[in-house]
Formats: sequence, structure tokens, C-alpha cells
Amino acid sequence: MRILIIEDQENLVKLLKNGFEREGFAVDCLTDGESAQKRIEIHHQDYDAIVMDLMLPKKNGFDICKAIRESNIKTPILILTAKDNPEDKISLLDAGADDYLVKPFNFNELLARIRAITRRPIVMLSSTLSLGNLTINPAEKTVFINEKEISVTLTEFRLLEYFMRNPDKILEREAIASNVWDFNFDSFSNIIDVYISKLRKKIYKNSGKKIFKTVRGSGYKIIN
Repeated sequence: MRILIIEDQENLVKLLKNGFEREGFAVDCLTDGESAQKRIEIHHQDYDAIVMDLMLPKKNGFDICKAIRESNIKTPILILTAKDNPEDKISLLDAGADDYLVKPFNFNELLARIRAITRRPIVMLSSTLSLGNLTINPAEKTVFINEKEISVTLTEFRLLEYFMRNPDKILEREAIASNVWDFNFDSFSNIIDVYISKLRKKIYKNSGKKIFKTVRGSGYKIIN
């Protein structure tokens, strides 16, 4: 597995590089935002994941993340940030980040989160899945509404795929976390709510339909 680290603090770069290499990762490192965006735009298929600091020289991680998602690049991105308020976290997710980690952090937690956002299903049960005018292609990680492709992040896709493989079933937060993120603890439910909200908005904007239903005290389900 190959990972791109974008961080301008030299000591942290060394720690991350050494840590990931000990775990068997191939690692490339960059220290400024402009070089990082160019590398991602040209060579994104070379990387399984990107670990990027929010505050970078020349161009910040938020703008980079937003720009590459607008280019429909779906490489998983984890943002490292010193900001710990909910508004900043939601902004990062809205910009297209798959996850974030607040500094200072434990490397083992970072490693677990990287493994989670790069997880791929072992067996594809169907070439496409459809619900009304909504169709997804698990192999290509694409989403279509009325045959028009809709841009989603990799985490948004995995979440939508999980629901579409379980139509009309109530899915509890714990099950969603373990199947989509590989995390299973109470605080993570806020992230689930944020991603459900993001998918709701994208699907409603393009189809006019509200397919996610909140089941109070239980979780969510997807309906046609």
C-alpha cells in the first residue's frame, strides 16, 4: 500500500514516515500545498490514501481537498488538524475529507483510521445496485441519478452502498460504523450523522427524493 504524506513540520514528517514504513507502507512526502495538489492531480492513482495537514504553506489542506474532489478524484483523504470545534470538522467533511484526526494524536489510531478508509469489499455481490432512479456501480465507485453521474467521496460511496445492499432495513449506528468505518464507539455516531446529512442533500438536490429515513432511537434506513 502506498501513502502520500503532506506535512510541513519536519519532525512529524519523519515520525509518520518511519511509522508507516514499519507497518509495510510505501511512503512519499511533500511539504507544501501547491506541490501536493499538482502531485495528486497527476499521480492520484499511485496512492491508496493521503494524510494531509490542514495548515500548509502556499495552499491549505481545505482548499486542496475541495479542489481535487471537484476534479472527481476519490483517493481517500485524512486531514490532520489542530482545530477541534464541530464547525471546523464539518467543514472538512463537506470539503471532501474522508476522516480527520486532531493533533496531538496517537499513531496507532491514525493507522487504524487509514486502514478503515482504504478498506475495500472482498466480494462484489452485483455489478450495479439500483433504487428508483438512483444507481451505483460498486466496482467503479460511481453514483448516477437519472443516468447523470453525481460526485461523492469514497466514504460517502461506501455508506450509500451499505444502505443500498440493505434496503428498507433499519441499520443501527453501531452496525454502520463497523461496516463502513471499522470503528465502533459512541462518539463516532456524530460522523455518521454528518455523512447521512451530506448524502441526503446530494441525492435530494439531484432527484428531489428523500430516501434516508431517521428511525428515532435506532438508526437509519433507506427507502424508495
